[in-house]
Amino acid sequence: MTMTTPTTVGQACPECEEQVQISESVRLSEILECAGCSSELEIVALNPTMLALAPEVEEDWGE
Repeated sequence: MTMTTPTTVGQACPECEEQVQISESVRLSEILECAGCSSELEIVALNPTMLALAPEVEEDWGE
């Protein structure tokens, strides 16, 4: 039985330009964390894979 490692691609963090390793099995809207600046990043496109800063979670004052 052959074991294969998941393939990853590098993408620059939009905040600090650090390379973020992204698995090829990543899903749209998945949240990753940058190892360089700890920013939360969202996968906004898959082909090609693109990162953007994840939106801040806002408190819902209407409840």
